[in-house]
Amino acid sequence: MRENLQTNSPTGLRTHSVSDGITVTGEAMRRVSPEAADFLIEITTSAPSAAQSMRENQARTQQIAHALAPLSVQPADLQSISLHVYNLYSPYLPAPAPMPMLPQFAGPHSGVGFVSTTQGPGQELQHNPYEMQFGAYQSKNIVRVTVRDANRAGEVVDTAAKNGAVILGGVCMRVSDESSARKTVLEAAAKDARTKAEALANAAGKPIGEPVAITEEIVVSNGTYMALRAALPFAFGAGTQQTAGEFEYYARVSARFNFQ
Repeated sequence: MRENLQTNSPTGLRTHSVSDGITVTGEAMRRVSPEAADFLIEITTSAPSAAQSMRENQARTQQIAHALAPLSVQPADLQSISLHVYNLYSPYLPAPAPMPMLPQFAGPHSGVGFVSTTQGPGQELQHNPYEMQFGAYQSKNIVRVTVRDANRAGEVVDTAAKNGAVILGGVCMRVSDESSARKTVLEAAAKDARTKAEALANAAGKPIGEPVAITEEIVVSNGTYMALRAALPFAFGAGTQQTAGEFEYYARVSARFNFQ
């Protein structure tokens, strides 16, 4: 016969039965310092033709990649997010205003004459302010730059800007091996759940077996990441000390253990 430990609480509510097993929640938190950084750059070139504009954009991108190579930024760390080509137009310029009559000197005894530079009657040039003419082609390439060493993010930003790139947004700090951090904190939470279950089972005088149901939850927060660096990454010189806070990996594991 199964033992029933249900009782009536003072509030009139019935408590859960613990005859079949026990359910516990284990928790763990791990703090990890940022190890890598990502940011976006925009590379813009203009040329009379679309093909030439794209070739010049590719050459500019290669130039930036070569400049970043000494900072341990490999070609694989540069990923093109989007490439757009635009045809630019500009309004026709109005005809120049008629020039005034200029004096003409033919010699010391020939007198002074005047030459008219105005158009004759009916020869005025008409101008439509809404008429457009072709200008050029412009290529814009948005590239994501990955910095393997977060401490060198300022140097990489400076070098990219000096070689013609426009910095977009802020620098995003992250963990290099996020899967390892998640696995470690999950294992710690599972061990905490097992420890709690064994403590409660010993208090009840019952041995427990293997878990029959497990659920998990992980929350990752950014710590105290410096907002000013995200807003103005290019304002920090090379070698600036990183002040980004540690990432906090919090895991919660709920497990149910049956009694033996």
